[in-house]
Amino acid sequence: MPATTLESYYLSKPEPYQGCLLALKDVILRTNPGICHERKFQIPFFTYKGKKLGYLWLNGKKLMLGFCVDKSVQVTEGNIKPKDKYESMRIDPNADLPMDVILAKLRYYIKQIDEKS
Repeated sequence: MPATTLESYYLSKPEPYQGCLLALKDVILRTNPGICHERKFQIPFFTYKGKKLGYLWLNGKKLMLGFCVDKSVQVTEGNIKPKDKYESMRIDPNADLPMDVILAKLRYYIKQIDEKS
């Protein structure tokens, strides 16, 4: 059975990036059963209750874990149209994952979505 496009993204990356990306994917998906995994913008993307939550991105030798506040859960003021707000952190694939930081960020962004749903 051929690998899906999403699986092939991970499998096409060299070590130690591949292992780190797969570990991050596992951590994110285990954080909450409502998190969905898809490919968007050619990279692994995660959503929660249909709202953007985060992404994994390997740009050259920079491995990034990004988080997103979906514009639909932001408070709007006047005629200002909200835009998705992104925050990213660089991950060292040769070091232990900063689990406390990653889980705290995921919980924070999930809470933002829960409060607006």
